[in-house]
Amino acid sequence: MTSLREGGRRRSAQDATYRFLKQRIAELPRDGGTFLTESEVAQEAGTSRTPVREALLRLEAEGFLEIVPKKGAFVPPISDAEVRAVMEARELVEHWCLCRVVPAGEDFLGELDRLVGRQRELIDDPVGFIDCDRAFHRAIVRRAGNPVLAEFYEGLRDRQVRMGLRAVRTGNDRAARVLAEHTAIVDTLRSGDPAKAGEALSAHLASTMAALRLEEQS
Repeated sequence: MTSLREGGRRRSAQDATYRFLKQRIAELPRDGGTFLTESEVAQEAGTSRTPVREALLRLEAEGFLEIVPKKGAFVPPISDAEVRAVMEARELVEHWCLCRVVPAGEDFLGELDRLVGRQRELIDDPVGFIDCDRAFHRAIVRRAGNPVLAEFYEGLRDRQVRMGLRAVRTGNDRAARVLAEHTAIVDTLRSGDPAKAGEALSAHLASTMAALRLEEQS
């Protein structure tokens, strides 16, 4: 039987490898597919193949890659058109959900404040920062109370996380701008004005689009 200590070490190795691999994927060019092998990643990460295998399975479940038998893990390309389509769908879903949560209660506003505070603590940790970014937007979508939309939204965000990681890692002060934009969304929710909340959200998503170096088409 595996002891609690051994189980903890295994989980720690898997989490560390997962974070390493997630950041490695974020650095890949987005305009071409790439194959990664367990042995290659294990060598780069300085670990055994077991936590690599577990991390790959986890990332496959999140939509970052596809495990191809006897070949490795395939990280698919992401086109400008795909990201633009995802961002447009995100705005439709998030705007509707945002309007549904106005007026927002203090418990929910406190939850959003805590997530922004947590993001501020993670400003130098791109993986943690983007995970918290996703939690912030997820909280708004789930608060609207439509489980079908919430499930659809999760699928929209899966592959965009890779682009968000790249933007935070390479963009000048992108993380600081995200914090300011999230704070503005919370402030407008606190004011109780759905129109201002919608404007703050639209401004944030437009800023995200610009950070991904995509030109919006009229």
